[in-house]
Amino acid sequence: MQSLRGLRRRILTPNISQTKLDVRGFHVKDEESRTLLETVGSSFLAGYGYAVEGPNVSTVEARLETIPIRFRGFAYEGAAMGFAVRDGLRLGRPRHVPAMLDGRGDGHIYMAYIGVGWAMARLPRFRWGQLCAPDPLLRWLVLDGYGFHQAYFHTEKYVHRQHRHRTFPWPADGPAEYGGRVIDQGIGRAMWFIGGTDADRVAEMIAGFPEDRRADLYAGAGLAATYAGGASETELLRFRERAGDYRAAVAQGSAFAAGARVRAGLVVPHNELAVAVFCGMTPAEAAKVTDATAPRDESDAVPAYERWRRAIAAEFQARS
Repeated sequence: MQSLRGLRRRILTPNISQTKLDVRGFHVKDEESRTLLETVGSSFLAGYGYAVEGPNVSTVEARLETIPIRFRGFAYEGAAMGFAVRDGLRLGRPRHVPAMLDGRGDGHIYMAYIGVGWAMARLPRFRWGQLCAPDPLLRWLVLDGYGFHQAYFHTEKYVHRQHRHRTFPWPADGPAEYGGRVIDQGIGRAMWFIGGTDADRVAEMIAGFPEDRRADLYAGAGLAATYAGGASETELLRFRERAGDYRAAVAQGSAFAAGARVRAGLVVPHNELAVAVFCGMTPAEAAKVTDATAPRDESDAVPAYERWRRAIAAEFQARS
């Protein structure tokens, strides 16, 4: 059985070289940012490998808890992808992702849903019905993960040629036209990596997109700048300045990152710095804003997830 698990890991796990900035052709700001981003990638792949090979969820969780705090959330994201791939390739109802969300994964639910989105990008469409994303509010994060994956691995198409999904067939109950916007948020998050955490480079890339896409791209980039880090206070201030009319979108993304870090108990100094610059408060305070504005129903024609994002952005717009 152990040899079978090892074989499964070797077959399903991408090569670690795919996390190298030179291999991806991404911008290298400096060696410090290169090391950071490549460590994020290797941590993600470690979590993915644990999930693909692990005999059960509890064993995988124990291994995930050994990852340094700064990078542990990325490992949980990778593990969620691995479990979702396993669920997508097996017969019967999803088993691994539900067990993860019932365990320690609940504290990492934001990253877990994003990881499911990575699996979506690797599974054939006819298996998407196997993806487990039961929370009607947070399920849109699956498409954020899908967007990140597509921009990260298909950069020419999604970033340089600015491919756009005007409709998307998941979730089945739609609305299909909203999916593309959440995918854009994932693309914006990936652009923080593609731009090598270089605030000016990322802002220039976003400025090249049509105006009606920039708010979502800035929200994603603000989330990544806060969650992953890689920029100094001066750089973060410049990014906020260059965001201009989209500063509230950056703050919204940053608040999402704060909520994810606070819920998981993974707050580190660079999170505190970014949230202070983008939101003017501590991560704990920003997390309270996300909690207080979360909709409790889907009764409106506008998806609850989008109403949530608008409410958070409005909160920070009023404070600016």
